[in-house]
Amino acid sequence: MTQSQDRSGPIFLEPGVGSSYGNGWRQLWKNFLELLLVLIIAWAVSAAFSIIGPFIDNTVWNFINAVFSIFVSGPLAYGAYYASLHAARGDRVEMSDLFAAFSRNYLNAVIASVLVAIIVAVGFILLIVPGIIFLCKLAFVPYLVVDKRMDAITAIKTSWNWTNGHAGTIFLMGLLTIPISILGFIALGVGIIPAVMWISVAFASQFHAVDLKQRPPQAEPVAPGGPFI
Repeated sequence: MTQSQDRSGPIFLEPGVGSSYGNGWRQLWKNFLELLLVLIIAWAVSAAFSIIGPFIDNTVWNFINAVFSIFVSGPLAYGAYYASLHAARGDRVEMSDLFAAFSRNYLNAVIASVLVAIIVAVGFILLIVPGIIFLCKLAFVPYLVVDKRMDAITAIKTSWNWTNGHAGTIFLMGLLTIPISILGFIALGVGIIPAVMWISVAFASQFHAVDLKQRPPQAEPVAPGGPFI
């Protein structure tokens, strides 16, 4: 499904908590239906798969679930990141974005998701702080793998370099997800759905802003009307 509204051109913004969440808020409502369908389908795939769990031996199920998580859920999550990135940049959001990792860079999406999970897990096992640092420094990997079609190792190295000077911002954005999620639950529970979508587009906006810094646009970076207008 494509956007029905007219586009005025690419979105330029500076990296930052306010600018990212502000752009995320604006683009969420411009792309609400498309992002909602992407989220519903992603959840539906996971839910449909989990239905067979009770009918399979636990040992076998654990193995099948691990395989599904690595080869299906991981790339599917990367596709959801890609859809959010399209929204953050002011591009058209398509339902096919959810499956972009499978068609654009499947093997590296699988490898990258596994490597990032291992690196972050080791960080949390050693000490909590290294795990948080690794999580922030590798936040751009999904976008780099699917959007830039980088191989897994290059994406990890690039994310590590691109987040220099921005890891603190990403950490603060992560902290802000807590009150946003709580408010979403308070709003009769259903508010968690737009909350999740907002958070996803906000993080994609941060990547987009940093990406612009790597290749400065011709126009001056702006966030029209302030963070949330």
